[in-house]
Amino acid sequence: MARPFKKQPSPRPSTIKPAVAEPGAVKSSAAEAAQPPQRLHKLLALSGLGSRREMETLIASGRITINGVTAVVGAGVVPGDIIRLDSRPLHLQFEAELPKVLLYHKPEGEIVSQDDPEKRATVFDKLPPIKGARWVAIGRLDINTSGLLIFTTSGELANHFMHPRYEVEREYAVRVFGELTEGQLLQLTQGIELDDGPANFDVIHPLGGEGSNHWYKVVLREGRNREVRRLFEALALPVSRLMRVRFGPINLPPRLKRGQMLELEPKEVVSLLEWAGLEAPKGPLRQRTAREIEKASIVFTPKARKAPSSREGASRPTPEYANAPADGRRRTGRDQPTDGRAAPTGRPVKKAGKPAANRRVRQTSDLTAPKQQKRSDRNRGRG
Repeated sequence: MARPFKKQPSPRPSTIKPAVAEPGAVKSSAAEAAQPPQRLHKLLALSGLGSRREMETLIASGRITINGVTAVVGAGVVPGDIIRLDSRPLHLQFEAELPKVLLYHKPEGEIVSQDDPEKRATVFDKLPPIKGARWVAIGRLDINTSGLLIFTTSGELANHFMHPRYEVEREYAVRVFGELTEGQLLQLTQGIELDDGPANFDVIHPLGGEGSNHWYKVVLREGRNREVRRLFEALALPVSRLMRVRFGPINLPPRLKRGQMLELEPKEVVSLLEWAGLEAPKGPLRQRTAREIEKASIVFTPKARKAPSSREGASRPTPEYANAPADGRRRTGRDQPTDGRAAPTGRPVKKAGKPAANRRVRQTSDLTAPKQQKRSDRNRGRG
């Protein structure tokens, strides 16, 4: 006998309340709608694409669009706008995020440039990769100058260090061949006329030396090309070594040896933003993982990228099947050149010549004799 189906219980009245938008979400959307527009070049700099001046040049080139319209210098944008660079969408940071700051003890022999036609060693080859941003070098150092070099992902922070109106101090240790007199020390602080205008040191102190070489500590507030060297050369004192030991509030750490890097901790970056008068994240800092805490403030030696070999870019050997005869036959030695030129397969062919006098040429009988001997041995065994 079949079992009767169980009677389903009567459905209870629905207690689900209609969805109501949360007041916080309404406030946030209303706040975004009422948020005043911000300058495009400022947001591009905040996103780590470069300094404000570089972003103004980029906008003037016509490569950036706002909602499909070519942007102009000084244009304002809001969170709902679609910004593209060469048809590639950009995700701008409308709220300040904590940038990264990296210290590097630059050795001599490296240039501070990303594009070098001479393919010399550059400091950018050693920088660790970073997602969603790019490293901006704060200032430059000559190829023969060593010392403190700062990288950051904030274009605004880099602009505050480098712009002449902020007059950020740069301190160098200089070794010259010779010794300055009292009159020359006074002359360097009062000013010397150079090719691009007068220049002077704010501070200059002797640090001693041995023999003909003497060290001096100099401080100046501008970063013209080779300014320190040119000031000493104007007094016929060639600089034999130049090292930057301080840039603004950042000193070269003693434990940071030549060729090593060190990333500043978040608290140090916040202090640096406050010094520059820039907006820092108002909320609590992101909780770092145990690995990030362990790696924080640890000096590391970056690994330089492999330089392109001299053979790179050269024509690769053509596969053998690419130069096969049209009739499908396999190419033999008769088809190869015998004058020492490269073969169609890309492999050089040895010149045909006579064998050496003391070298025995293998005969056909040498190859067939062992086989015949084995065969005769088998026949004897069978018999």
